[in-house]
Amino acid sequence: MTQPAPGSDAQPPEEPQSVQVEVRNRQGQRPWVVYALLAVTILVFLLQLGTQDPRLAINGMACGNLPTCIGVKINQLILEGQWWRLITPILLHGSVLHLGFNMYALYVLGPEVEHHYGHLTFLVLYLLSGFSGVVLSFMFTVQPSLGASSSIFGMLAAHAVFVFRNRNIFGAQGQAVMRSILNVALINLLISLTPGVDGWGHLGGAIGGGLFAGLAAPLYKIEKDENGYFLANQTSAGYVWLASAVVLLLFAGLAAVKLLG
Repeated sequence: MTQPAPGSDAQPPEEPQSVQVEVRNRQGQRPWVVYALLAVTILVFLLQLGTQDPRLAINGMACGNLPTCIGVKINQLILEGQWWRLITPILLHGSVLHLGFNMYALYVLGPEVEHHYGHLTFLVLYLLSGFSGVVLSFMFTVQPSLGASSSIFGMLAAHAVFVFRNRNIFGAQGQAVMRSILNVALINLLISLTPGVDGWGHLGGAIGGGLFAGLAAPLYKIEKDENGYFLANQTSAGYVWLASAVVLLLFAGLAAVKLLG
């Protein structure tokens, strides 16, 4: 806030209370993308349960159900041209616990991220983070993998970048959020080191989401009009498209190196 010049009779503007400062044009919006992702992912898991058959196998690996056979990340099949497996694993899960953990994270954190980024940008963030994670897993591990964890890690990284970029706006509240994000990230990093967990997928998702947010995360400025104080986003739509292109081309390029190598 600016201060009046010495000797001036002007009064500094009233400091806005945090509860009165809103993201203009996004108030009251429901997180429709989060709800859609939850619904689609749960529906796919129900299809996994409904098509279980221990005889189902692909490329010598027992996959157990039809959606997993079609979409799980298997390096050899990707190398043979089944490129959709670089994105479909984010819709698949290995157990109810696996699904529950990821969908709980999406349900808890997703609405806040979608509120600030907007519907379309949040969807792009989620998909690109998932793609980034699968690509890094494809490059550095031969083990099959599946799960939305790469998208969750990307969402977590993007939220951290957003809070950091707006640290002057959020103040102490932002510092508390950053500590919480770092604690969650540390716990999940330790989990990623345990056998059977695709740590490369987690890392790739975090890199993709963080890189995307570095260019596309909202940057707020407090402004005031006749309706009161509001947060004006200074990040233009052009940066969102640029961020999308950078992340997509980077990780598609990495996948191409693996495919051609």
